[in-house]
Parts: sequence; C-alpha cells; structure tokens
Amino acid sequence: MSATVGTSVTHRHYVAHSHAHYGGNLVDGAYSLGLFGDVATELCVRTDGDEGLFAGYSSVEFLAPVQAGDMIEATATLVRVGTRSRGIEFEARVTCRAAPDRGPSAADVLDPPVVVTTAKGTVVVPG
Repeated sequence: MSATVGTSVTHRHYVAHSHAHYGGNLVDGAYSLGLFGDVATELCVRTDGDEGLFAGYSSVEFLAPVQAGDMIEATATLVRVGTRSRGIEFEARVTCRAAPDRGPSAADVLDPPVVVTTAKGTVVVPG
C-alpha cells in the first residue's frame, strides 16, 4: 500500500429526520464531522492498511445548513504524507434536498451541489 497525495474517498448518506435537532429540520454541524471521520477511516485503510487515529482539525467551516431529508456526500482527499501523519482536506456537499411543499416524498437534485462544510485535518497511522 502506498499513501499517495490526491487519493480520495467519497461516501453518500441520506440525512434521516431523526437527526434534525433544530427548527426548520436543521441538523447540527457535528453530523458533517462524523461523516468526515468515516471517510478519513476508509482513506487510511486504502492508503496505509490501517484505520489510523484522528489527531485533530486545523480548520472547520460550516458554509450552509444541512437539513433532514438531504442526500449528503462527504469526500476526504489526501493532501500531505508525513512519516506517520497524513494531512486530509474534507468537503461535504448536499446533492439532493427534500421538497415537502410538493409532497411528503418529493425531492430535488441540486445542480450544482451545495457545499455545506469544509475542513482540514490530520490523522496518524502506525509507522
């Protein structure tokens, strides 16, 4: 296995209504961060054969709301390879959004997707 800058992993998830904690069916920002942990884990397995340990974020930006009924995708991209540390950039995008005004199961594809969260972080893998 070889940790190569530019390697990326993307996961897609439906945001269940049970995740809405605030008025307007809003979901807390921690939801995106949980997705980032999952894509970072797969990225480490693919590049280093180990799940790795998340050391921390150097930046996190919440750019737009996440709502119940959204289809969200999270991408982790390897941007730096150290001896044991890996720099990763994250982006979460809403690709589809519920349209309850048209019916209880109506939804729209968002083209382009809405970037809702970005982050930069570091993971550590065994040496």
